[in-house]
Amino acid sequence: MNSSTDPIDPIEMIHCEFHDSFAVVTINGKDENNTLDAPVARELTRVFSELKWNAAARAVILTGAGDYAFSKGADLAEMALLTPEQSRELARAWQALTSLIENLGKPVIAAVNGLAFGVGCDLALACTWRIAVSNAKFAYPEAAYGISAGFGGGARLTRLIGKSCALEMLLTGDAISGEEALRIGLIGRIAVDAAELMNICEELAINIGCNAPLAVKYVLEAVSHGMEVSLNEGLALESAYFGLCFATEDVREGIRAFLEKRPPAFKGR
Repeated sequence: MNSSTDPIDPIEMIHCEFHDSFAVVTINGKDENNTLDAPVARELTRVFSELKWNAAARAVILTGAGDYAFSKGADLAEMALLTPEQSRELARAWQALTSLIENLGKPVIAAVNGLAFGVGCDLALACTWRIAVSNAKFAYPEAAYGISAGFGGGARLTRLIGKSCALEMLLTGDAISGEEALRIGLIGRIAVDAAELMNICEELAINIGCNAPLAVKYVLEAVSHGMEVSLNEGLALESAYFGLCFATEDVREGIRAFLEKRPPAFKGR
């Protein structure tokens, strides 16, 4: 697949590459663990902030460099020097990043190519989907270091897999396999190897890119916000977003293209 020149000018440890209608963001850490620290968090925030408003990127794939780790977590040497106030500020910065990813307005696919521990798992949980290689592992080892979950994992993990499974992961620190992650709903699909993983994620991103960008955004918002309210409130949100679609040029183009038996040319407006 041909890619265009990356306009984001990423720092060394975060690469952003465009492929037609989607972007691939790669964590290329200073070691095979793809360790995450505060500067990396700031750069990821910058990259995703730009992607949020980049109409050319209709979906995003987030992955790690190499075949060992998506990210094995935070830089503990950095964290060991923090004061309580600094640790709260760091937690809020990571929470802001994961909230940005979760509410990007376009799907973000986590291509989990290996270990996803701690904040690495937090990043994956903030994505719309998680697809992993068969040898991937997921864990929250923070309690063994005297730390509680602070970057969003506790809240998102519980909502995703339920209180019992979440507490087992958070309190024991034990890593779970890709197969177990699939069984409990932490991930949606498993790939045999890294090549198949990226093929699955790219195919998913391409399929999404063929659809109307605003319709995709409204579906994401209706589902995300609808889960946090009562059924009746969720239905009201759904009808409201459905109505918003009919204020767009894309709905007229999509229906007309269907009736004329041709591919639609969506403009995102």
